Amino acid sequence: MRLLTAALLALGAGLASAQTAWVSSEKDHALTLVDLKTMAVAGVVNTCKRPRHMQLAPDGKRLFVACSESGQADVIDVASRKSVARVSLGDEPEAFDFSKDGKALYVSAEDEGALVTIDAASGKTLASVPVGKEPEGVKTSPDGKLVFVTSEVANMVHVVDTATGKVVKNIAAGKRPRRMVFTPDGAQLWVSNELGASISVISVKDLAVTHTIALSLKGARAEDITPVGLAMTRDGKTAYVSMGRANHVGVIDVASRQLTKTVLVGKRAWHVALSPDETRLVVSNGLSDDVTIIDTATAKALKSVPVGRVPYMAVVLD
Repeated sequence: MRLLTAALLALGAGLASAQTAWVSSEKDHALTLVDLKTMAVAGVVNTCKRPRHMQLAPDGKRLFVACSESGQADVIDVASRKSVARVSLGDEPEAFDFSKDGKALYVSAEDEGALVTIDAASGKTLASVPVGKEPEGVKTSPDGKLVFVTSEVANMVHVVDTATGKVVKNIAAGKRPRRMVFTPDGAQLWVSNELGASISVISVKDLAVTHTIALSLKGARAEDITPVGLAMTRDGKTAYVSMGRANHVGVIDVASRQLTKTVLVGKRAWHVALSPDETRLVVSNGLSDDVTIIDTATAKALKSVPVGRVPYMAVVLD
């Protein structure tokens, strides 16, 4: 009986730790599900047109998928893997983030050159704040008081006060800033500069760039190092950056701000996503139509899994 109980507990633990990468595929209008244990496709969920940015809602039960050609967010119930709602996001939505209470979406509207606030339930536009041309990344500060927006054309990070709806600071970053990640303590915001082969480190207190991390790769030209996706461990010790056309992922020691390792992945490494237990990093490779699964303990690529045409990003869920 004791052995049987132990076996059942082990089985239960294995089921509880099952992790699945949800990968948006721009050309297939679908999400491909990859089981990280078997490293194989476990299903496909159809969605709206040209799905790109995705984010789990604060309730942990719904996945919001922004579809640029549909001008909508498809709201998917994670448990049933079924679409339960569609929320209007306006024309050509790029990225988004939730307000701290989860009731609003802050959306970068590329064509409008604005940060648009949308009611997450009804899709009603609540506010629109002009920012630089071709806004891209959106990140809400941990306290919910500020929203940071990157502008690819202006080479800036715009800081919007959520209470007043006003831009309070324009921070010069590197060339073509794209995506962002906060350090766990919320003190720093790291910004990838796609055409600058670098990462800008912004002090949230001072709203200013304090450091620039130059990215390099032996045998690669600087113009081929085009960072976009960023991820950071919960302990704040390690950051990961996709290096775009250089077909690698960089591993950065956060304390020293030094690139310590690089990992060869697929073609045009676009975005990176850590698994909830942080044992795996999933890299979306936009030009080889696959994702590469990396073991974070060894910084070794385990397998590349075909996932459909032009994978954009992944979200890993238990």
